[in-house]
This record gives sequence, C-alpha cells and structure tokens, in this order.
Amino acid sequence: MAHHAAMFRRLFWIMLVLAVPTVALDPMFAHLLGYHLPTAAWVGWVAPVVGTVMYLWGGRPFLTGAWSEIKDRKPGMMLLIALGITTAFLSSWGARLGLLDASLSFWWELALLVAIMLLGHWLEMRSLAETTSALDSLAALLPDEAERVEGDRIVTVPPADLRVNDVVVVRPGSSVPADGEIVDGTATFDESMVTGESRPVERGVGDHVVAGTIATDSGVRVRVTAVGDDTTLAGIQKLVADAQASSSRTQRLADRAAGWLFWYALGAAVLTAIVWSALGHPDQALERAITVLVIACPHALGLAIPLVVSISTEKAARAGILIKDRLALEAMRTVDVVLFDKTGTLTAGRPTVTAVEPTPGHDADEVLAWAAAAEAGSEHPLARAIVAAASDRGVAVPEASDFTSSPAVGVGATVAGASVRVGGPRLLEEHHVTALPIASTWSDEGAIILHVLRGGEVVGGLRLSDAIRPESRQAVEGLHRLGIEVGMITGDAEAVARTVAAELGIDHVIAGVRPEDKAGRVAELQRQGHRVAMVGDGVNDAPALAQADVGLAIGAGTDVAIGSAGVILASDDPRSVLSVIRLSQASYAIMRQNLWWAAGYNLVTVPLAAGVLAPLGIVMPMSVGALLMSASTVVVALNAQRLRRLDLSPGAV
Repeated sequence: MAHHAAMFRRLFWIMLVLAVPTVALDPMFAHLLGYHLPTAAWVGWVAPVVGTVMYLWGGRPFLTGAWSEIKDRKPGMMLLIALGITTAFLSSWGARLGLLDASLSFWWELALLVAIMLLGHWLEMRSLAETTSALDSLAALLPDEAERVEGDRIVTVPPADLRVNDVVVVRPGSSVPADGEIVDGTATFDESMVTGESRPVERGVGDHVVAGTIATDSGVRVRVTAVGDDTTLAGIQKLVADAQASSSRTQRLADRAAGWLFWYALGAAVLTAIVWSALGHPDQALERAITVLVIACPHALGLAIPLVVSISTEKAARAGILIKDRLALEAMRTVDVVLFDKTGTLTAGRPTVTAVEPTPGHDADEVLAWAAAAEAGSEHPLARAIVAAASDRGVAVPEASDFTSSPAVGVGATVAGASVRVGGPRLLEEHHVTALPIASTWSDEGAIILHVLRGGEVVGGLRLSDAIRPESRQAVEGLHRLGIEVGMITGDAEAVARTVAAELGIDHVIAGVRPEDKAGRVAELQRQGHRVAMVGDGVNDAPALAQADVGLAIGAGTDVAIGSAGVILASDDPRSVLSVIRLSQASYAIMRQNLWWAAGYNLVTVPLAAGVLAPLGIVMPMSVGALLMSASTVVVALNAQRLRRLDLSPGAV
C-alpha cells in the first residue's frame, strides 16, 4: 500500500509539471482567458504531444483498471475515468487533425483531469497506507534481541530462537520478547501499546506479561509461555490484518452504488449527446457528454467507505480494540442491551478482602496483620488475597513461625509469641467458638468468610469476595446515559449476583447459569426484541458470543483470535465497550455523510453537466466539472479524517 501511495505521488507531481505547458499552450485555454500564444509552428504541437504523454503515462493506471473491470463485467469508477479521458483524448486529436471542429479540442481539460484523478488516488492510497501503520507499529514493539538464561550465563539471541520454558532477562526500559510469566522480580510495565491503557501496571512473580510491553523501572526474569504465532501480539496482528482485509455491509453498498452510477452516467451521456445533437448543436453534444462523464466519476464514492473503515480499524487497534468483523462494529451502534459475564469482566476475577470486622478491644489493621502473618507461608488464593490486602493498606506484618495448614480447616502460625489461626466454619467448630454476628449478613451476600483466632479466641473476621472493578461502575453508568440496558450473566449463586448487580445498578441479572446455557439466555433476550452485545472472556463464553448480535471478548489472546467474538478488547477494562459504541456511531455517521455527499453530488451535478440550465444561459464548462469532481473527492477524504480526532481512551468515556 505504501508503494502504491509513493507511485501515485510521484506520478501526480510529474503529470502536474507536464500539465503546465499543456494547459498554458492550449489554444482553447488561451482563448478562454483572452491571451495570445506565440505564432511559432511548434507551439501548436505542445499540447497534443505532451497531452498524449499524459494520457498514455498518467492515464495508464485508469486504463488498466478499466480493462480489469470490463473483463470482470463489473463497471465502476476506473471505467468511468478511462472513458472520460479517452473521449477527451480522441476528440482532441480529431480536432487537431481537422476531423472534428476545433472547439472539441480538450487538451487542457484532459491534462487537468489526469492530474486531478492522480491527486485523488494519491490521497486515497496515502490514507490507506497510513492505516497499515498499526500493524507496523505492533511488529516494531518486539525487541531485536533477547537475553536468555542458560545456566550461569546470559546469552543474547534473536526472539525467534526462543522456546517455551526458556527464561529471559527483561531489563529496565526493555521490551518483553515473548509472552511469559514472571519468575523473579517486580516491575512496572507500560502496556499501552497492547491494551490501550495509559497507566503503567505493576507485575510481580506469577503474573503474566505480554510480548512488546516495556518494563519501565526495574528488571525481571520471565519464563516464556508462548512464542511466534502463539503470542498475544501475533494474535493482535492477525486480527488487525483480517479486519483491514474484510468487507462490510456499507462497503458492499458503496460498490453497488458505483456500478449503478456507471449505467446512470453512461445513459445520461448518451442522452445528452442525442438531445444536443437533435437541437442542432452537435459541437456541444460531445463536450456535454464528456462533462457528464467527468462529473459522474465515482472516485469520491469509491473513497467514501474504504477510507472510513480503514481509519476506524487503525484507530481502534491503537486503542486496544481489535475489530475482527467489521459487520460487528457496524452493528454495535444498534445494540440496546449489553450483557456482561461477571467473573473477570465486571469483577477482578480473584478473591479480595472487602471488609475486616474486629471484635471489641482490637482494631481492623491489627486483625489483618495477624491474619497476613499466619497466611504468609501459604500459596492459596485466599492467603494471597489477605497478604495483598495488608500490603495495600500499608499494614506492618510481623514475622511468623511454625506454619501449619489443614485442608478445609485453615492455617496456623506463631505470631509474636501467640498462636494465630485463620479459617472457616470447621476452625470455629474445632475451637468451640461462635461466628461473628455479621457473618450471617456476609453469607447472605455470597461472600467468603474467614475468622481470625488468637490464643483460641476470635479476634475478628475477614470478608472476601470477587471485588468489583471501579471501572465497572463507570461502564454501567455510561451505558445507561446512552439509553442502553445492562445485564449480567454468571454461574455464581443468586445471592452473589444480586449483590454485585445492586452495587452497579444492573438491569438484568441471570445467575446460576452453566457456560453451555448462556447462549440460550442470550437468545431469550433476542426473542424479546432486544439487540444484544455479549461481553465475555472469549473462551467458555464462546457460544454466547456467537449467539449475540455482537460478541466482544475481553482479553486478547490466541484462543480469542479464533473464537466467536467479532470485537476483541485487548484491555480487561469494561469501559472499552463504551469506546466501541462511540467508534461505531462515529464511523457510521461519517460513512453516511460521505455516501450522501458522493452519491448525492453526482445525482445533482450530472443534469447540470448535461446542460439542463442551458435555456437560462448557464452551461457548465468541462473544466468546472473536473474541479467540482476533485473537490468532492477532497471533501470525502477530509471528512473521513475527522475519525482520527476521536478519543477512544477509557478515561474519555
């Protein structure tokens, strides 16, 4: 695409230079402006000779394109352009050789038409080439070298030589060479180029990191889990490439419109020639017919949709929104219900301490510190949640010893000389103590409840649940502002689902649903007349994503790349759904404006070019037709560029 843009740019500037003498030394142009040409014999041959060069050289892309359309029996824009410049070329030579009236010499119009058409194609190719920069940028994210750990040595190798389970060193300021899991160290990563999230995120041991992201403040060691085409980055590249190559409903409409316009223009040109000839103006017949063909050139119409689609695809990719199916993007603007999977979408997908209830004589930080000390030796998700909560609150955790663990009971340790135990109902039974009064309320809300015992006495309780993302509230509120209902579908118990729904203000709650039954629930909403967008993780939600009018998978990956979603959200931020809606609405509005401008412009100006206002003394010159056609192309191109100013960052929603 970049090669084509460079070719049209070079050809345009050459033809523009050649157009200057062709136009300036054309007797008809000199007559129109009222200046006199030199009387030397060679002057009269400049326009025909240079004009012929322009037709054969500058017009070649249109002539070859027209021949392809004829062979494919799909008349379109290239055939109309070729018809216009060929008619002008033949009539001008006919006039030069005395076979036709001198007034039918259109060398200067031919020169302008070729230059203007090349300018339009250069603008189109340049804009389309810019859209491929998303793929180039993604490819550039990978480092040229990787540092692989081999025993006691660190060896520099190309990323292509890495294999699964290799351990690599990622230094501060360097990119991750392949998808992997951190096995040593903690660092803040810039993931904006993959997820669209501008804020750096902290990753530590056990956390997954994606190829192309950058460790900003410190180094880590990463065990490779995916290489080559299996990486998230490769999956994103494939999605972007597929999206740019795919077609849309609006694009197919534009293609059909170009075909209809060919017959409309051809019929109008023939009718124009017949009418002007019948009225006794054969000299005007050919000129009017040529002007009709110039005006009806569907160049703007052909540019109207591809440019918008390509820019929107690139814009989305840079924001972490990967359009796998353009029809899905177009349909997103009509959605009236967005159905979210709960776990990992509206919630963090992992247990989090959401409340600490101390008994009289103790405070919450004290209870949390004792619990974190006892749990420090455990790798259980609940233990990690408790330790993380203490760290987040800045609580000093004392040293512990004599760690023990009993399945289904809890853990224990000696903390500051006292026995501390953390566990569930069986722990209370073993020590013959009762649960805290608030435990029944937490249980009704579907939370996990752990009690903390010190010296055999209950000193407090911990409420753990799948924490709601702060971004989820903003996403739900934003959808409500757009008049869109929000639903939540989950396999969790009704109590858990209702608690989350009440906190977020969700309209539809579907709880206790097995993954294979989710598609049926989506279909039920559709039978009620709703257009449904389903947001899930792209793996166990695949049937529901396929059933929905639009499927959006959160968390880009190779499993998602071949899944059933039409839109992939590289970020796990649910506000990205709002960004997709905004992009869908904006791109559709600009597509519609471009179609109306391009097609409506032709429908109005073709009769003017034919000379319907001739009885009033108004006849549109071919030169004006060429300039108006070019103006139409430029207007469409500039209108499409407005999409580049659309802010799709989650914080802008």
